[in-house]
Amino acid sequence: MKLTVLGCYGGYPTNNTGTSSYLLESDDFHLLIDAGSYSLLTLENHLDPLELDAVLLSHYHHDHIADLGVLQFTRLLKRDKHGNKASLLPIYSHDEDEIHFKQMTFENVSEGIAYNHDEKTTIGPFVIQHMKTLHPVPCFALKITERSSGKVLVFTADSGFLEEFNAFSEAADCLLADSNFYKGMENHSVHMSSKECGSIARKAKVKKLILTHLPQEGNLDDLVQEAKEETVDTEVLLAKKDTHYYI
Repeated sequence: MKLTVLGCYGGYPTNNTGTSSYLLESDDFHLLIDAGSYSLLTLENHLDPLELDAVLLSHYHHDHIADLGVLQFTRLLKRDKHGNKASLLPIYSHDEDEIHFKQMTFENVSEGIAYNHDEKTTIGPFVIQHMKTLHPVPCFALKITERSSGKVLVFTADSGFLEEFNAFSEAADCLLADSNFYKGMENHSVHMSSKECGSIARKAKVKKLILTHLPQEGNLDDLVQEAKEETVDTEVLLAKKDTHYYI
């Protein structure tokens, strides 16, 4: 699997970098995970938006879906080099927010598919499992398994710390974790600290930890060091725009 960071800030974009969005690719299948602000333009650095095969959303906060509407418009209006319009785009999301879920379906452009009623959902070469997180709105962490290799990516989405993350992330090849806070801000009800992310990585025996949903202020390298203090056997990295991570 190849994971490309399109946006990695929480809340709002800055420094020419957008909010949470990631491109996950396997076997020529292109899955967009969340669609934060500025993600569509960044996606064009790597892939024509018409070539996306599916979208997977954790929740409906603006910093995770800000570019979804313009992605739908792109696939409505743009044509490929042969003059063909894009195929119907499946958007996998939860339906606990009925108003937002209805917006996932756009006639002849996209179709909303609720994943939260099934234990597992198959999307192309991936099998998706989900876990409800600690957040002000319904939000789901995502465990994504590549069927051909068995490799596992866990995306915490947005959440305060939950003990359940330890089992959910068990032996994951990569943990993409919400690290919106520096050490000292533990036990928050909305996001996790770098220390808590490192703790999950250690207890779950995660191979690689990528810190994301980053704060706009402070020295981001401190987040990496703080996480490393909690886990000596896990590679700890900072999510960076346009960077590829191989899983």
